Amino acid sequence: MTRDELEKRNVGENLDALMNLDPRGYGVCRILYAGSRAFAGQPLTMQAAQRLCDAVHPGDTVVILTGFVLLPHKVPEMDGTVSSMLLARALVLAFGAKPVIVCPADSVEAIRRCAAVVGLHCYEDLETVKALPLSMGVVAFTKDKEAAPAQAQELADTLDPAAVIAIEAAGANEKGVYHNAGGLDVTELQAKSEALWNLLRSRGVTNIAIGDLGNEIGMASIADHIRKYVPFTAPGECACGCGGGVLSASKADCIITATCSDWGCYGMMAALAYLKRDMEILHREEMESEVMRVAARNGFIDMTGSLLPGIDGFSTRLNVGIVSLMRQCTAYAVRHSHESDRWFEPVLQKGFFTAS
Repeated sequence: MTRDELEKRNVGENLDALMNLDPRGYGVCRILYAGSRAFAGQPLTMQAAQRLCDAVHPGDTVVILTGFVLLPHKVPEMDGTVSSMLLARALVLAFGAKPVIVCPADSVEAIRRCAAVVGLHCYEDLETVKALPLSMGVVAFTKDKEAAPAQAQELADTLDPAAVIAIEAAGANEKGVYHNAGGLDVTELQAKSEALWNLLRSRGVTNIAIGDLGNEIGMASIADHIRKYVPFTAPGECACGCGGGVLSASKADCIITATCSDWGCYGMMAALAYLKRDMEILHREEMESEVMRVAARNGFIDMTGSLLPGIDGFSTRLNVGIVSLMRQCTAYAVRHSHESDRWFEPVLQKGFFTAS
């Protein structure tokens, strides 16, 4: 291991730890992280950011799947969508990429209104997105399972993306049923964008899935671990009677699990800022709170059902705090990296990190 490899690893460890802080205390994020870390073999945030750096170049399209629709109000939640908007901005700044958010129709208008907060023009016409700078796209994906393959084929051919990222995007179990966290059947509410995910993955497109329970796209990559330790995920444990459990059947080549999916996405963005040595890639605290407020004012709800700004029950203040800690930890490494150079070689010589 080299000096730079050690620093990169430990920045990733910081970000992984921050995205898995457990204010609730029941430990699901820690359970998921144990499985996803064993799957990845390295810090999740840094692995995902490195894959984006390897795959995405100026002008490339990146598809972002998001938009979990919740009972009982039948409207989309904040988690996933807030970070998708901020990730779109990060991809433009980091790569000059063309981000396209694919979501249920319920989310489109609010996403259009949030785009201005992150400084991007938002278009439903994908050719306009490709032609204009500082632009992102938004596409409503069908909720009709029968229509999904044809739309997936059309989008895959039109966009030809360099990468696809799923953030809190609903995934069906092995019986084709979509569930909420409590195990209820929410199939009719969800965009069937998994068809696009599976098609792009089959074509070898770089893919990153971010989730916080197991009912999201991509989480079957650690299926055995989730079924063993996470409630409601094993066969027969869901509440709807399908007998399949809430675990998504789709897999990913690269996964991030976190306390809430948005925090996982922020960790990846911070790692990207570190790799690019540009802290502007990770948004500032003020932008985090403003996107949350605008999303809430335009109909997105917290997991609790509240229309007040919140993500999975966590307030604006807590989400801003997570972003702030990620910014400060990463910025320190970027700006003051070599002030501790005299320590790296002696630490490496002791062998702890080589052994682990």
